[in-house]
Amino acid sequence: MRVLVQRVSSARVEIEGRIVGSIGPGLLLFVGFGREDAPGILPAAARKILEMRVFSDDAGKLNLSVKDIRGSLLVVSQFTLYANCDRGRRPDFTPAAPPDLAESLYDEFLHLLRESDIPLQSGIFAADMQVTLVNDGPVTFLLEF
Repeated sequence: MRVLVQRVSSARVEIEGRIVGSIGPGLLLFVGFGREDAPGILPAAARKILEMRVFSDDAGKLNLSVKDIRGSLLVVSQFTLYANCDRGRRPDFTPAAPPDLAESLYDEFLHLLRESDIPLQSGIFAADMQVTLVNDGPVTFLLEF
């Protein structure tokens, strides 16, 4: 599982010109799953993301979590996080989980994040989405579980 975490002041996802998810300050999560991923990794991943101290405190130090600032989450599935670009010019997506496995893991990950009571919006799995964001910082992390 790979998660690209971006601290945002705002973000939204549109599908065919319709906004399906929109947040103010919080975290935008691009989530991809690999062929070997299993549901057992999801609780630790959700906990880590919810507790990551990536927001500035009054002293300007990254000491606050999305929970601490009462922020929101916007979660977008993105299988391209598993692209292998080592050879040639065309990315190889063989390392990515097949769609049925990835969708199941994505749905369970959303369920775990929703249990945190942090406002959560999401894109739609496998849809052609347009994502707009204002990266705050910029602050971006790539996590692997």
